[in-house]
Amino acid sequence: MCFIDGKEALVESGTIIKKVIDTYKLDYTKEALLAKIDKDYYELNTKLEKGGKFEVVKLDSDIGAKTYARSLQFVMIKAVYDLFKGSKVNIEHSLSKGIFVEVAKEDPLSEKDLIAIRKRMQEIIDNDIPINKISVTKKKATEIFESYGMEDKLRLLRHINNEEVKLYELDGRYDYFYGPMVYSTGALQMFELIYYKPGFILRFPESKNPKVIPKFIEHKKLSKIFAETEHWNNILEIGDVGALNDKVKGGNILELIRVAEALHEKKIAYIADMISEKEEVKIVLIAGPTSSGKTTFANRLAIQLRVNGHIPIPISLDDYFIDRELTPKDENGDYDFESIEALDLELFNRHLNKLLKGEEISVPTFDFKEGKRRWTGNKVSMPKNGIIIIEGIHGLNDKLTKGVDSNNKFKIYISALTQLNIDNHNRISTTDVRMIRRIVRDLLSRGYSGENTLSMWNSIRRGEEKNIFTFQEEADVMFNSTLVYELCVLKKYAIEELSKINQDSPVYYEALRLISFLNFFKEVDTNMVPESSILREFIGGSCFYKY
Repeated sequence: MCFIDGKEALVESGTIIKKVIDTYKLDYTKEALLAKIDKDYYELNTKLEKGGKFEVVKLDSDIGAKTYARSLQFVMIKAVYDLFKGSKVNIEHSLSKGIFVEVAKEDPLSEKDLIAIRKRMQEIIDNDIPINKISVTKKKATEIFESYGMEDKLRLLRHINNEEVKLYELDGRYDYFYGPMVYSTGALQMFELIYYKPGFILRFPESKNPKVIPKFIEHKKLSKIFAETEHWNNILEIGDVGALNDKVKGGNILELIRVAEALHEKKIAYIADMISEKEEVKIVLIAGPTSSGKTTFANRLAIQLRVNGHIPIPISLDDYFIDRELTPKDENGDYDFESIEALDLELFNRHLNKLLKGEEISVPTFDFKEGKRRWTGNKVSMPKNGIIIIEGIHGLNDKLTKGVDSNNKFKIYISALTQLNIDNHNRISTTDVRMIRRIVRDLLSRGYSGENTLSMWNSIRRGEEKNIFTFQEEADVMFNSTLVYELCVLKKYAIEELSKINQDSPVYYEALRLISFLNFFKEVDTNMVPESSILREFIGGSCFYKY
């Protein structure tokens, strides 16, 4: 076996990986969360069955950070159940660089309760208790979760075909988790709990800065939109994947689709009314991360504005790119097309002000093949009842429209902020939903393979962190474009593409993870999706989106 630092050793087959790390006293022994042998990842309590290039996975990697967070959640769950018998822990969604958690118990959760939870968690961590992975029959797992009164786990089990189930055990408490765990609780030294009524936020380090917990920044508007989505799911009577699968299997999915789409339409109409109530608003700016459904949303909003008596004037930011050779470059010397400085801000603001004054402008067209701006005689003017609609990643950044009075602008943040979870203890990442949307759309509209999309994802995320998420609380309103049923539709397209990624690919493990995740969902026929749905932007057949 060859360690990453060049040391070689012969290790007997069947040796526990944790023992190998301890025996050879690697410099990073205390930081080890998982092990990587060649291209495969292993929990530290796994028995070695093959040799190869050996690496320790730490908190400074994406998979290491996810493993840390998942294991810490198990400690938190254990602590809550130790303290409050008969309570119910709901891990809801990401918020403010952490995870928002609610605890349902006889009395509402108090700050005093949170102090007790923090203290009990620290005791569990200090005792360095092993987290054991065990195999049980589906029947046995059912018995365990029945004894806990966990209906969410039982619903999920009903739709699992395997007769054997992998569970994790911590000091006599059993649970199911989607993804690997650390060897023992002693590895989880850094965490923070912040009281955030009606629950709390569990916070921990990020892979990009594993030595510290990030500074807490409150996101009130984002929290509010998550609460709205939870309300929508209550209307649909869908709280987890098991409940969704029950609807699919029971033949009630078409009604669910219709109500889910109606909730979207009602919110879009509400946003149009908000805009119309502000007579001074002449520009609507729509921004959000990749695969949020911005184009379809902008078109549907335009229709609702027409209903209110306005004439929407679409302006594309793409047409205001500066010539390619003038584009700023990133730290690697590559063109940074996502930088706001890649746009001709002076011309863009001059044109907006002319339109607001009722003057006619000549709009450029950007030739992406040549990387040059072209003037093709395309002229635009705005009538008295007109409203300019601009969608793009920089819409919430005031630098984009610095020459326009703030009273004339209305900002909208859109993203697929999923509130549906696998069960009460396993959340579905918003990033995963957008990634799956992007994989399906890239294949359809751009001819990119799933491997291409996954390979680009880290770069895409860096751009979003820099150019979008920083400004999301600046929005006048937020719109959640997620649809509770969408992964049932996206599943077959995404799995087909992800299955093409071979073992030699650097994104192979991520592809396996996504396939495993998608297999929780029952499939839904594409023909049930309305042509005006945001989902159609990704699967084809949209009346708004050009492919």
